[in-house]
Amino acid sequence: MAHRKAGGGKAGSGTSQDDRKRAKGHAAGHSGRLPLGVYEAELSRLQAELVSLQEWVRSTGARVLVIFEGRDAAGKGSAIKRVTEYLNPRVARIVALPAPTDRQRGEWYFQRYVEHLPAAGEIVLMDRSWYNRAGVEHVMGFCTPAEHKRFMAQCPVFERLLIQDGILMFKYWFSISHAEQERRFKSRLDDPMRQWKLSPMDREAILRWEDYSRAKDDMFMQTDTADSPWYVVEAEDKRRARINMIAHLLAGIDYTEVRTEPVTLPERPRAVNYTRPPRELFRYVPDHAAILLKSGHG
Repeated sequence: MAHRKAGGGKAGSGTSQDDRKRAKGHAAGHSGRLPLGVYEAELSRLQAELVSLQEWVRSTGARVLVIFEGRDAAGKGSAIKRVTEYLNPRVARIVALPAPTDRQRGEWYFQRYVEHLPAAGEIVLMDRSWYNRAGVEHVMGFCTPAEHKRFMAQCPVFERLLIQDGILMFKYWFSISHAEQERRFKSRLDDPMRQWKLSPMDREAILRWEDYSRAKDDMFMQTDTADSPWYVVEAEDKRRARINMIAHLLAGIDYTEVRTEPVTLPERPRAVNYTRPPRELFRYVPDHAAILLKSGHG
């Protein structure tokens, strides 16, 4: 059940190198937003395949771990939503941990992540992960240089142990340009539905762009291994990013369709010796929808 390596090679790192690759991709005809009709049709097909993958995971006891990393506003959360939209939350779990507690700061760094790893028959999607230590903690000074160095040495060993134990692990880095990141930040300023996504850390993400670039380069150098490679998702266009990431994940697992017995619904038996209580005895939610229709919103 080892996953197949889909998509090749070491991922590029520095900011200028990323921009050159992105420009090359645009020149090859990959610029512009994926048309909505194409996106929705392919997303629907891929989501159906994800359900098939889920049933294979559940029936075989496989363990799948998918790590989502990348700069702030790169589209990790929206990609996770599309992956899990039709999956059973008892099988596919999202892990997005808050800042560590005082007790957790005194633990072995990987300790609090271990309890969230997938058990048999589970898919775990980590919205950020232990790689916080290589990124925000390192850049913002939330860990010491010694702690950062220790993480870089231990991380490949830790991940190798997980893979050797049978966990199917995928690491995705969502890559965007500084201009696109700033555009997405600004779009949140006047959007009351998304203002909660902005934080003082987003300001630092803009001011420390090059620091984060260097941290990411170092992280890839140390943790992009043959056992546990990084896969870069070009995320300037969120539609393309979601489609490409999901297709890659599905191609990377050698799963098969699980045939199940079709479910049939019985005829409802006639009620015997039961009379429903009067409606007046219950508290009903007001019909807000009716108010909308009366006010001409229908």
